[in-house]
Amino acid sequence: MADAAVSETAHVLIAADKFKRSLTAVQVAEHITIGLLRVAPGLRVESLPVADGGDGTVDAAVAAGFERREVEVTGPLGAPVVAAYALRERRAVVEMAEAAGLRRLPPGVLAPLTATSYGVGELLRAVLDAGARDIVLGVGGSATTDGGAGMLAALGAQLLDADGDPVPHGGGPLRELVSADLSTLDPRLAETEIVLASDVDNPLTGPKGAAAVYGPQKGATEEDIAMLDAALAHYARVLEDAVGAGAAEQALAPGAGAAGGIGYGALLGLGALFRPGIAVLLEALGFDSALARADLVITGEGALDEQTLHGKAPAGVAAAARAGGVPVVAVCGRLELSAKALRAAGIQHAYALTELEPDPSTCMERAGALLESTGERIARERLRG
Repeated sequence: MADAAVSETAHVLIAADKFKRSLTAVQVAEHITIGLLRVAPGLRVESLPVADGGDGTVDAAVAAGFERREVEVTGPLGAPVVAAYALRERRAVVEMAEAAGLRRLPPGVLAPLTATSYGVGELLRAVLDAGARDIVLGVGGSATTDGGAGMLAALGAQLLDADGDPVPHGGGPLRELVSADLSTLDPRLAETEIVLASDVDNPLTGPKGAAAVYGPQKGATEEDIAMLDAALAHYARVLEDAVGAGAAEQALAPGAGAAGGIGYGALLGLGALFRPGIAVLLEALGFDSALARADLVITGEGALDEQTLHGKAPAGVAAAARAGGVPVVAVCGRLELSAKALRAAGIQHAYALTELEPDPSTCMERAGALLESTGERIARERLRG
């Protein structure tokens, strides 16, 4: 039974992330709401889907009232893709995975050495054209390990080989980089505030760098990882020759290794400020205002595990709610955290769908119906008449 109960006419805020490969954050909230209202029809339920900067970030912003816009850009393999961004007045939310994410690759195809972030630069240029001067750049789920070189090139940077030609796309060809000029970047960047929103704080290179830690999920072999790490280190040295010692410092900065090193390109080339993704998104989505109306917060994501505690959306939501004195429960597909760990994170209790359906594949297939049943259970256990 619950630690704290709220009235059946209380205000419940659902601020959950997506259930990966199963339901979007919007769908998660919809199904929980259905279950809650079956038991407590008088309940006031507010939905604020959240994200930590990775997949689903634009959708979360749109659900919070931003306008969804689309533009054709270069995908990670060089073919055109249609990418979305979110805009509200002069603020934009950009999700790099929209242009250069793993989900943009054909099934079974990975390109660890040649995938490019060029389309992210094109997406940012479209955002600038739309009048945005306050940009949240959410990074995660990338197919690339090019240090943001493609993004910078699309925004006007000159990254040239020994023949004076632009280096080819991808992280591997950065070995051929001879000279760099960032003075040719789009001048509008100088009057734009850009926040790099990420849930990882890796440096650019080394054993904890972009290639070593995240290369394998992008298809990189051990040989590829060594090659990419060396290429990124060379890239940073060339940029140091071009802009000074700050380039070496930024390569070591938290977040430089995010999304295949696009964090480095953003920090150095775009003057971005690194902040934890969930904190940035909660601020942009107006979470504080929604929290002020709430008597109970329901958060969650597909798996609550050790990674959740290190910058993922539910931990950020729980921390903010605890600071505001509002109790929090969580929903998830799979639970791998102890009750003690949950409480330390500010979560009173977690409801796992595998408690209702132990088979993982069936659980994912029936996630919507299971969330509705979980919503009913939350209403019965957390609400008082």
